[in-house]
Amino acid sequence: MTSIDFYFNAADRLQVACRLAGKALAQKQRLLVYAPEPETASRIDRMLWTWPAIGFVPHCAVHERLSADTPVLIASGEETPPGCELLLNLGADCPPHFERFERLLEVVSTGEEERKAARARYRYYQERGYKISSHDLHE
Repeated sequence: MTSIDFYFNAADRLQVACRLAGKALAQKQRLLVYAPEPETASRIDRMLWTWPAIGFVPHCAVHERLSADTPVLIASGEETPPGCELLLNLGADCPPHFERFERLLEVVSTGEEERKAARARYRYYQERGYKISSHDLHE
């Protein structure tokens, strides 16, 4: 069963997503970033080119030619590339295919609308018996 990690109180949600992508890369885990909104997908793509400042997180869209050899992928649909253990959700709703992954990462900023959507996702997972870990980034 998929384990779920919520990262709460992110000052910058996409920066935390980049940090998690870098951590997955360092641990040699393949990560799929679910970004159903085109603006979010574009922003995370741009940020991964420059984060960290002295490094680079290899990434591409899931449908690109190099996706089979790229450790971090960005998708807006239900694509589930082989070898992806981690799913990072940047959508407002539960990803429709999260149960296909070993772990789901949820990053929640301090904005009230986003927190409200995250609470609904948390309840959804909890009601279905998923193991949830919470990480407060404000501490």
